[in-house]
Amino acid sequence: MTTTQKPPRTLGHRARDIRERVRAFPGLDYQMLRIAIFSLIGIGVLMAFSSSMATSLSESDSPWSAALRQCILVLAGLVAFWIGLRISPRTLRALVPWFLGLAIVLLILVLIPGIGTGRSQVGSQSWIMLPGGVAFQPSEFARVAVGLYGASALADKTHRSMRLTDPFMMYSIISGIMFVLIVAQGDLGMGVSLALVVVFTLIFAGVDWRVPTVVGVFGVIGMATVFLAGGFRSHRFHTYFDALRGNIEDTQGTGFQAYQGFLSLADGGFWGVGLGQSRAKWFYLPEAKNDFVFAIIGEELGLWGGALVIGLFAVLGYFGLRTAKRAQDQFQSLLAATLSVGVVVQAFINIGYVIGVLPVTGIQLPMISAGGTAAIITIGSMGLLCNVARHEPMQVSAMQNFGRPLFDRIFLIPEPTPPNERRGGAHRADRERAEGPRGQRGQRGQRPRPQRQTERSREERFGRAVTGRRVPRQEAPRERRRGERR
Repeated sequence: MTTTQKPPRTLGHRARDIRERVRAFPGLDYQMLRIAIFSLIGIGVLMAFSSSMATSLSESDSPWSAALRQCILVLAGLVAFWIGLRISPRTLRALVPWFLGLAIVLLILVLIPGIGTGRSQVGSQSWIMLPGGVAFQPSEFARVAVGLYGASALADKTHRSMRLTDPFMMYSIISGIMFVLIVAQGDLGMGVSLALVVVFTLIFAGVDWRVPTVVGVFGVIGMATVFLAGGFRSHRFHTYFDALRGNIEDTQGTGFQAYQGFLSLADGGFWGVGLGQSRAKWFYLPEAKNDFVFAIIGEELGLWGGALVIGLFAVLGYFGLRTAKRAQDQFQSLLAATLSVGVVVQAFINIGYVIGVLPVTGIQLPMISAGGTAAIITIGSMGLLCNVARHEPMQVSAMQNFGRPLFDRIFLIPEPTPPNERRGGAHRADRERAEGPRGQRGQRGQRPRPQRQTERSREERFGRAVTGRRVPRQEAPRERRRGERR
């Protein structure tokens, strides 16, 4: 009797087994998203203390005044993160119209002289000053609101028409209005960021590829118009093309900020000059704690520090899209994809213009730049992303079997309810279709499970996969007429 021996398992087989086990881990998305988000927040707080010392000393007697103000905003953002984790997807979807209306009202208010500020300082009227000297940027809130509205309006919608009442047309029109309002403020960078969020939302919703292509063509035409129109935005494009050729002509004028950013990255080298040892932040590099904070990271922490930040955003984007793929329904799927892509695209634009790949736009680095209420809005939106990861079917099942994670128990985050046990349930038509007529109840008040109509209709048309025999169509029982025998 001969016995066959199994081939020896190589290192590649073991690595593949480990990879499959990690992928099958139910709470992987939720944990990795939290690790990436909290790591970026920690780096942001650390760099706020390091990059804001010069401006704090010029504005007050303490070198930590700006950093402490940023810590307060981050704490408020963590509270928003906690609220985003606790809110149910059903309640969130019901609040979407209110968020959208508030965003449009704020975008209109910031255009009113005396309410909106920033035109004389940075060239764009994009902020509303709140009590305490906190600057609120409505375009940041509008970017999150348009993502929420797109996820709610385009979820479970397969029919597309050119009528104004169609959700696709309504979403396109409202997004266009918000884009025009943001561009009217003078903030072209945030307008481009919002347009990219809209385009990716349409792509994820399954819209025909010709629609995003048309939007991209109009975007290229708009960029060409800005380049030829003159002004400081046109000068930024000229500086960008000069940097691509390796020759910035006006290093003391229009190209001063980009040139100083290149010098900061060059001084950092591979290991960096050390945390807190940057020279560019001492009034050599404008906006060192906001727009060009990545240059300070590259100078103090070196190439490995910049690669760490880029890697964390890559992890956030990957597991955000993985969460979208595993979400319970299409609303949560579109929401996760929109939020994760929106943050990653904004980070890509910021890092791109710091290293010279893109023209300078003035977009902040999410969760790292020291700004106004942008930290609260961005961190709160990441709470919604983690909420979608908590509601993955595998994660819900794991919590029911093994209990909530330690993080959820410490911060009093309730266990997510399965989709079939939510309060209020599905729509009435969906419940009646799934449960059947009211008279066909089973034992203990339970209703019979619905048949799989899709699989059965396929068997009726093509036959079973093994035997090839067709299944006879089930006909409804004919009612017995009066006087007819059984």
